[in-house]
Amino acid sequence: MPVPSPGTALRFGLSTLVLTVTLVAAGGAQAPSIFAPLPLQVQSPPDNPSTPEKVALGKLLFFDPILSGGQDVACATCHHPDYGYADGRALPIGVGGTGLGPKRTAAGLLVKRNSPTVLNVAFNGLVDVSAPFNPTEAPMFWDSRVKGLEAQALAPIESLEEMRGSTVGGGGGVANAVERVAAVRQYQDLFQRAFGTPDAVNALNISRAIAAFERSLVTTDAPFDRYMRGDKSAMNATEIFGMEAFEKHGCALCHKGPMFSDYEVHVLGAPDNPAIGARDPGAEQRFAFRTPTLRNLGDTAPYMHGGTIDHLDTVIAGFYRRPGGGRGVDPLLQRVNVESDFNFITAFLGTLNGKFDRSVPRSVPSGLPPGGR
Repeated sequence: MPVPSPGTALRFGLSTLVLTVTLVAAGGAQAPSIFAPLPLQVQSPPDNPSTPEKVALGKLLFFDPILSGGQDVACATCHHPDYGYADGRALPIGVGGTGLGPKRTAAGLLVKRNSPTVLNVAFNGLVDVSAPFNPTEAPMFWDSRVKGLEAQALAPIESLEEMRGSTVGGGGGVANAVERVAAVRQYQDLFQRAFGTPDAVNALNISRAIAAFERSLVTTDAPFDRYMRGDKSAMNATEIFGMEAFEKHGCALCHKGPMFSDYEVHVLGAPDNPAIGARDPGAEQRFAFRTPTLRNLGDTAPYMHGGTIDHLDTVIAGFYRRPGGGRGVDPLLQRVNVESDFNFITAFLGTLNGKFDRSVPRSVPSGLPPGGR
């Protein structure tokens, strides 16, 4: 986005124009200390060091519908590279659905929360880059009910709406998936190559392979990251002012650190999606939801836990414009007041969009359609 024209600046006030000119003259500004670039290295748990063999195996499993009870849904059905490793829908459609992304149609139950991106989940829980980071304690899902990518990888396979379906009894989703994978000769060979032992196909190793692949999905070279590492040409004056406005208006109270999340749960009063038919109690049964990352927002609309807001500018200039303090709402929300600088904040958030691997396997060992039906 170019530096604002005088006409644009007048809409936002003379002070904006003065600051923008100052930034151009100074060649940039220092970012607030609450911000940090993503680490260039990904940390894996000690019992699951990443290897190329694990990542390659995990990618095949991620796209293979063999893990679902009806063998029609893959992890990639709701986390597809075409939609920033989310699905472009307000609410996901798992078992029984057909199609991809917004065009996917339902023949069964909706998943009750918006599908979060798995881009950069390797860094979930990282708020302070100077503090120790334990990937086994990384919070997952909107309510942080699961810790660590390895545990997260198995949870959807047991979920009725997501992957298990009604063809498999409760508690049998993972066990049945292991049996199906173990029956495929190519998977037998790939697991032995990745884990170094025969008969390596088991639930733990499935989770480890998928987690290793997910940890490879990072966008560490976004313009913001390059700027923070010293390349002052990576962000223009509009984006730099947007970064300052982002902090000034209170957005950084929760959206901070390298992932732009404090990884806490907060009550914001965001609307539930009416399609679920009942209120979503969220974390701790108090309608709290984890602060989502703001990285790659340009790829992952719609927004909020119910997918109820389609456009990023509506989130900024609508929901967060005098959000108010309804009963039970998090006190931090009382301090957020985005009454101006909307376009600048949107421009800044665009600097968090990084490139990532968008490739899809041409085939998977099961012979099923990669990504599901």
